[in-house]
Amino acid sequence: MRIHFTVDDLAQLSMISTLGPVVESAFALKQFGRQGSASFHGWRKGVREQLGTRVAEVEQLADRYAADELLPLLKLHSGGNPELGGDERARQQARATLFEFCQVAVLPHWRQTRGHLASVRDASGRIGIANGMHALLDNLHPSLNWKPPVLEVAGEPDRDVHLNGRGLVLCPSLFLGGKACMVLDDLQEIGVPVLVFSVPVDAATESEFWGQYGGGEQALGALVGHTRAAALQMLSESCTTGELSQRLNISLAGASKHATVLRKAGLVTTARKRNTALHSLTPLGVALLRQRHSSRAS
Repeated sequence: MRIHFTVDDLAQLSMISTLGPVVESAFALKQFGRQGSASFHGWRKGVREQLGTRVAEVEQLADRYAADELLPLLKLHSGGNPELGGDERARQQARATLFEFCQVAVLPHWRQTRGHLASVRDASGRIGIANGMHALLDNLHPSLNWKPPVLEVAGEPDRDVHLNGRGLVLCPSLFLGGKACMVLDDLQEIGVPVLVFSVPVDAATESEFWGQYGGGEQALGALVGHTRAAALQMLSESCTTGELSQRLNISLAGASKHATVLRKAGLVTTARKRNTALHSLTPLGVALLRQRHSSRAS
């Protein structure tokens, strides 16, 4: 694959740390399958144990669809999925399975994952500042080779991607795994092409992330419900209702409802300024999350 840049594309080059836990879950489905990387063995084992009888349903979803085919289901992608066609029931079932998989496979590790990906973004940014955008592009992944004005990707199907002055957003992914990168062209929230590139999982990262698969997440889910447990985790960094809806990939009304329930439980406090509500964890909410992490470490 060859990605063709213009001067305008280089001028608009930017980087984000992640597209969020649900998109990472779409990537993680392939790691969950038989062709997944060996470095995800501990993760796969733990996820399978927690899914129990639901493993077959997740495996079917992983075998049937590629990650970019699932993105339309998340309403992040402007295209349609020709395989799902007009079958709304099939779309809803696939989406529900993906969200359930996210709760078990990615959200328990999300705080670490997001921090790890942010450090990758920051390190890449330092390379760009010190040595220029050309050096940044040449150091994203061993399979990516910058030959101005083209970024070549080894091991991908032979095709050309022309940015045509639209710019490009770079985004690291922990769960993209054995695939070097993926170009997502129609993400509605971003508006410009996104190049997702995989971050290698070394032995230290493997041990830190899923060396131990504890039950704290289940205990938290039993206390406040799994979706609200996910909302509580997302609020470990204060955010608005709109940002919470994006992080959880749910509607604005749904995010507002979950924030309200958590606030009434004394776990979240909300500061309002005009039409914006900023949600933050209370000391009780922080303590509850810390208890979860302690349970996982024990």
